[in-house]
Amino acid sequence: MDSLTSLQEPLSGVVVVVLADFMRQHQGWGWLRLVAGGTPYKDVPGLTQVKVMGSGHGGGFSLRPSATHQGLICTFSHLDLALQFLSSSWVQAYRDRARECWTGVLAVQSARGHWDKQAWQATAPEALGAQAPPSGPFAVLTRASIVPTKAMAFWRYAPAAQADLKDAAGCLLAMGLGEAPLVRQCTFSLWQDTASMLQYAHQGAHQVASAAAYKHQFFSESLFVRMQVLKMSGVWLGRSFDTQESDAVDTSISKVQALHSHDRELSHA
Repeated sequence: MDSLTSLQEPLSGVVVVVLADFMRQHQGWGWLRLVAGGTPYKDVPGLTQVKVMGSGHGGGFSLRPSATHQGLICTFSHLDLALQFLSSSWVQAYRDRARECWTGVLAVQSARGHWDKQAWQATAPEALGAQAPPSGPFAVLTRASIVPTKAMAFWRYAPAAQADLKDAAGCLLAMGLGEAPLVRQCTFSLWQDTASMLQYAHQGAHQVASAAAYKHQFFSESLFVRMQVLKMSGVWLGRSFDTQESDAVDTSISKVQALHSHDRELSHA
């Protein structure tokens, strides 16, 4: 992994997400992952960023930490290297120790904002290789650094918005994540269609929380990323998310490449 990547240089590539709910006897192993952070992954081929993250109680977005839930968010320079990592001993170690584990490979469709002063870019077609095209679920990653003096005000709004997310129509999976308690928070969610995601975002508790965050400037930094699922597998909350391996990857890559082609046409119109 290139630890010298400029903070001003936008991040681009293929994203790997691992969500785990560890068995009780492996809680200690999970805790050591949090302590070690990205160090164990420094020699992973093609890795450009890694975030080892804890979670709230029950995998939610709450003040009470979870002793078993954890997430891993990585970016890779190329799809082949992301798939290689997904099949590696690093990820298998999570699967072997988890009651439930969800893994996904995703292409960034759009992004706005920053994470650690670094913007994200849409996944370039070159990073996806020659295999082409997608349909099916997409994912949303939101991340924010909360101004410490405004943390308690922010947390007055967060629980209701999270409760709505878990029950939102069209939301297939949702998990609250965090780099640091109270002030560095992240949410990962999987959606069956855009209409469902927009309905959640612009109504109810989430809309109230978003308006309050903007009005009172709760965040010193924030990031919103929409990603197309290229491949996913595993079980979460008793639900299986396995995809047909080759078909899912090929279909997803085609869709991403088509979107890039469409964007280029618009830019020259």
